[in-house]
Amino acid sequence: QVRLVESGGGLVQPGGSLRLSCAASGTIFSVNEMAWYRQAPGKERELVATITSDTIPTYVDSVKGRFAISRDNAKNTVYLQMNNLKSEDTAVYFCNADLTAVEAAGVIGRSKDYWGQGTQVTVSA
Repeated sequence: QVRLVESGGGLVQPGGSLRLSCAASGTIFSVNEMAWYRQAPGKERELVATITSDTIPTYVDSVKGRFAISRDNAKNTVYLQMNNLKSEDTAVYFCNADLTAVEAAGVIGRSKDYWGQGTQVTVSA
């Protein structure tokens, strides 16, 4: 079964930096778009950044110039470099991947959306 495992969250002071990682494991045929979402208490989940298989990124306006999404296709891993963190960046960050898995009997499955478990990012003095 495909699993997405996130790491890199933690407590950081305003202006600090964190680098989130998310590795997809399992019998994967191909990984398409990957993304990072976040959800703060009392707020809806929002899309933070996306990156296509051709490494074309997009960002929500609030993180442009501060965050950078990247990926390592050989490792099926997506990263989110977060710089100049602000208190409003505090949230649970979720990894997302649109990928095609190899299913039972070696059958290539349909492209599906997979999620990581989330990692807490807390920005506080």
